[in-house]
Amino acid sequence: MTPTPTLETIVGQTAALRAAVDALGLIAVGVFALLLQAGFTVLDAGLVRSKNVAHTTAMVLLASCGGLLGFWSLGFGIQSGFTGFLFSPSAIGGGLAMAFLARAGLSSVSATIPVGAMAERSRLALTILLSFIVAALIFPVYAKWVWASGWLAKLPWGHGVVDCGGSAVVHMTGGMVALVATKILGPRLGKYTLRGDVRPIPAHSMPMVVLGTLLFSAGWFGLATTSAAHAGEGLAAAMAIHTWLAATAGALLAFAHTRFRFGKPDLSMICNGFLAGLVAISASGPFVSSGSAVAIGALASLIALEGALLIERRLRVDDPAGAVAVHGIAGAWGLLAVGIFADGRAGNGWNGVAGPVKGLLAGSGSQLLASLVGIVANVAWVVPTAAFSLWLAGRLVGSRVGADDEVAGLDVPELGMTGYVSETVHAGATRGGDLGHGKMSGSRGAAGR
Repeated sequence: MTPTPTLETIVGQTAALRAAVDALGLIAVGVFALLLQAGFTVLDAGLVRSKNVAHTTAMVLLASCGGLLGFWSLGFGIQSGFTGFLFSPSAIGGGLAMAFLARAGLSSVSATIPVGAMAERSRLALTILLSFIVAALIFPVYAKWVWASGWLAKLPWGHGVVDCGGSAVVHMTGGMVALVATKILGPRLGKYTLRGDVRPIPAHSMPMVVLGTLLFSAGWFGLATTSAAHAGEGLAAAMAIHTWLAATAGALLAFAHTRFRFGKPDLSMICNGFLAGLVAISASGPFVSSGSAVAIGALASLIALEGALLIERRLRVDDPAGAVAVHGIAGAWGLLAVGIFADGRAGNGWNGVAGPVKGLLAGSGSQLLASLVGIVANVAWVVPTAAFSLWLAGRLVGSRVGADDEVAGLDVPELGMTGYVSETVHAGATRGGDLGHGKMSGSRGAAGR
């Protein structure tokens, strides 16, 4: 006969179950964050030329590492209101550890977004320093203003700035840093003619671009949905469904738009349309209808694609990954979309304000005003801070590689290796005693075989 469980036994089992659920949650958040970085790696590597593949993948990896250390050492404390340096969330408990991992994953996205814009001419050391500063200071300050009851959350209009998943906090922040970085670094050699005409520099691997897009989307889908689940009861389902719908609408709109504009659909722009929809719906996902999610994603795609063409042709911003448009412009649109499409279905008590979140189409223009203030505040904070950070980092480690190295490709000058090895060239160079990698190259090649 099974003994009747005591109260102590039931409490113990409940605590054990809760600990197991917390552990699974920690694992899931970590996996989502790593998927995001895998997506960035493959996407950015596919978009550059083959002579820069190893360098670009190293940029993404090092940016994610620099960003994590920056957020751990200083950023988490700033965003969460803790004091001190080198804060240790694991010393306090699983709940705080979950918050740290989720916020660290989001900060790493902001820190890594500029990599695609800086590719093919930036020094690796500059990438590390910039990503550290973004995650340690630039991202957490704005995140605190919006997500930690800061002044943007307490605006007297609507519910203050409402950004459930990070359209502005994560993506617009990274996109604005990317804009500053591209302007400071200047365009890649050969991107513009002497007359100022644009020379297309095609991606070297479209399968990598598509795979990277899907990997990044899978990671963001999980992280945004998890964030919505912790933000309020019943928000996760709407965020999940609407994220997928908006991204799909963005991709299909990009297909139709590029086919009409150029005569043939452009696959890289279809991927950017998919990502733009994903970015834009992040702020408003739980607060809008499914039809509005489709509209937000489609409009984000159109705005981002035309924005990319405008900044490339008019502003002479050379952005190989389209990061400024996909993350910066679409992120700003996502925040505006809250103030336009929120229909009062959710958000009661958000930022301490009674009643659901309502936008312009639901009869309230005040939420749109709050979104506009949030966008202006993002630009006013991120742009000058990023400019100073890049100037300082450039003084410390240099910013742009030399012209000869840029023309030849950055894999060997910066890393001492190539992204793709030709067996014929490798064998011939080894007999001569020099692969262009130094003496270590032969041992690495032999070990690889």
